[in-house]
Amino acid sequence: MGKFELMTLPYAVDALEPVISKETVGFHHGKHLAGYVNNLHELLSGSGFEDATLEEIVCKASGGMLNNAGQILNHNLYFEQFCAPQADNAPSGKLAEAIVRDFGSFEAFKEAFQKKGATLFGSGWVWLSADQDGKLVITQEANAANPIQKGLKPLLTFDVWEHAYYLDYQNRRPDHLAALWQIIDWQVIAGRM
Repeated sequence: MGKFELMTLPYAVDALEPVISKETVGFHHGKHLAGYVNNLHELLSGSGFEDATLEEIVCKASGGMLNNAGQILNHNLYFEQFCAPQADNAPSGKLAEAIVRDFGSFEAFKEAFQKKGATLFGSGWVWLSADQDGKLVITQEANAANPIQKGLKPLLTFDVWEHAYYLDYQNRRPDHLAALWQIIDWQVIAGRM
């Protein structure tokens, strides 16, 4: 055990099916995320980051320290934002209003978000974030990068590393991205805003 622990999923390992299989959740959370946590523990001693938060490490570190801390932060935000599949799942309230204000409609936002996720070359993340003025923006972040490095507040993310979808969707990243809307817990996203 170390300073940073593997997060406990806020739902059962099979709760996201059929959008994300229990095999993918188990592999993604139990192997990939656990590996990043273990790697960060090995790197912390003598690094100068022993008392830092994940956010501080992500904003100040480089190399393996940044990569592992970034992956922990990104995956924690990713896994916390899901719930059991729901038909016609959509945001409401101030979040929905902000999406319409900044993207024209929820459908236009989803289309732009999926396009950014589908066209990110290689591995990384697509994010919905808020800037300092509350304007919503979509960014592509390669590898373990996070929008906080750009002064943005991360709200929603889709993981486009192959380990997030390959067991269920093979090389069909766009299909995976389109399916994820069914399992977004919009109350979590609104709470981040």
